[in-house]
Order: sequence, then C-alpha cells, then structure tokens
Amino acid sequence: MRLPRLLLALASLAVVASIALVAQEEPSGLKMARAARGFLETLNDEQRSRTVFPFDHAERYNWHFVPLQDQNRKPTRKGLSLEAMNAKQRNAALELIRSGLSLDGFRRATTIMSLEEILREQEKGGTLVRDPDWYFFTIFGDPGPTGRWGWRVEGHHLSLNFTIENGQVVAATPMFLGANPATVMEGPRKGLRILAASEDLARDLFRSLNEEQRKLAFVTRHFPEVKAQNRLPEVGPAVGLPVSQMTAAQRDTLSELLKAYLSSMPPDFAAEELRKILEKGLDQVHFAWSGGTDPGQERTYRIQGPTFVVEFLNVQPDSARNPANHIHSCWRSLTNDFGLASAKN
Repeated sequence: MRLPRLLLALASLAVVASIALVAQEEPSGLKMARAARGFLETLNDEQRSRTVFPFDHAERYNWHFVPLQDQNRKPTRKGLSLEAMNAKQRNAALELIRSGLSLDGFRRATTIMSLEEILREQEKGGTLVRDPDWYFFTIFGDPGPTGRWGWRVEGHHLSLNFTIENGQVVAATPMFLGANPATVMEGPRKGLRILAASEDLARDLFRSLNEEQRKLAFVTRHFPEVKAQNRLPEVGPAVGLPVSQMTAAQRDTLSELLKAYLSSMPPDFAAEELRKILEKGLDQVHFAWSGGTDPGQERTYRIQGPTFVVEFLNVQPDSARNPANHIHSCWRSLTNDFGLASAKN
C-alpha cells in the first residue's frame, strides 16, 4: 500500500536528521556537555554559584518567557546573564546555545534576543527592561558524558530547556520561541520575520480547508496563553481536524509546519520526536485554529498528537501598537518535558 505523502515527507525528515547526526560525529548531548564544561571553566566562583544548581532542584522547572524583574528594574530570573559576562564568557555561553540547537535554531534564538533592541527603542521610558543581554544561563547537575544533568537559557520570548542522560538528549522541551515584533515594520531591519514559517504554513493550511473541515478545525475562542512554570503541559484532550480527514496537499502543508518546529532542535532529538509521532500514528494528530487569516487579525492554533503539543498565539499588538504582531510559540512533550518520563524508565 502506498504511504501517504505526509508519512513519506516526515520519514524523509528522519533520514535527513540521521544524516545530520552522522555528520556531527557525536550525540548532541556530548556536544552540550563539552560546551557546558567550557562555559563553566570561564567563570569565577561567584559566577558559578549563580549558574549551577543541583540536578533535582525545583528551579529546573521554574521556566518562563516573560521579563522577570522587581520594582527597581532588577532581574529576578535565576542564572548568570550575558550582561554579567566578559567577552570570553559570552562567547562560551553562545557556544553552549549553539550546541543545543540546529543552525537554523541558533539563528532564530539569537535573532529573538536581538529584537530586544527594537523594543528598547520603541518603549523608551517604559517600565520593562528591554535588553539583549538579559538572557540567563543555568546548569543543573554536573555536565559530563555519564549521569543526568540539564541546562537552560532563557529571557524574554526565549526558553530552552535540555535534559541529558549518559551523553544522550532525553528532553529538549519545553522549547519556547516568541517574537515582538513578529514582523519588523520599520527601520534597517524592516521586513524581518524570524518565525514566519510557523505562522504562514498554519494560515495556508486553514485557508485550504473546505467547509466541513473548517467546522472541525475552527474553535470560537482563542487558545489560552502558553502556561509556564510547570513540569508538563496542561492542554487537555486534542481538538480540531484530525490528519486522517485531510487531503494529501493539506497533509504536505502540515508536514512542512511540523518540520518548521523540529528544524530548531538538535538533529538527533528532532529525529526521536519524529519517531514518537510516527509510532503513535499520524492520523491521531489534530489541527485546530481560531481567529482570522489576514494580516493584523488575531489568531491562535494548536497541533496536538499523543506525544506532543504545539501552541501558537499571535493575539497581542507589538510595541508600536500594530495589531496581532506579537508571536508566542512552544513545542512541548505531553509526558517527557524535562526528561520526566525518561527518569521513570
């Protein structure tokens, strides 16, 4: 029997990921351990005390993607910020980020950080600190080739969380990427859309649905904001249009949308996420949409299968008050954020 094109497309992604894994010559977890040790070696004792926590510390689950500051505009987020580092330390910190992402993912993460410069200019005199150096690095446990450890880098619109066991990445979620502005409207970076694929492909998919399919996919209320500071997502049962009721062309679009998210992850971890999706069955994946499809119209969507959920919102104006120009998006495992399911095995 001929495989559906979506299955073939996703299977080809697994092949690409496998090739990439061979090309990198070692598991991503070992690369992360080496980069983490290199980063820690650049720090003094005081900086280390701010950076390193025990692996099982509750702070590991205290993730968020909003600015965290007190009334005096001082950061309350744990970890060591880029602001507190010298040039050598900053380079080592960026190498740690690079070790945890694909090349595309690294570009997206660092561009998201740089958008703080635009917000700082647009919000002069605002109460929130907008600073591309307000991104904080935290390591949990002892990074090495054996044992369990983890690390996090996060700040406004970015939260990357990794758990490694015996040199293998067992979790790279929650993975939150946001963008304000989603589309840069003016200035030297006008037209920049760092998360364009995650928005455009979903819009194209919804526009392609017929009347009966839209009745299943459309939800009248926007999905709620991504909930942070939790160990596992709290999203409830899947809703919307199942893949089993999509045309071949629609399945191809969904395939490209999933690939847009997976393309930020380490290749070996992305391949494992894909394996889990295929093992449970693509027909069990659902797509749901709220809102409009034209520029400036609020919209949210969710893609959910037995093992994962993608949450996407573009409902807020940007800092220049352009409507619906402020993206929040997140890929989460339904059972294994922070390696929780892996720890039970």
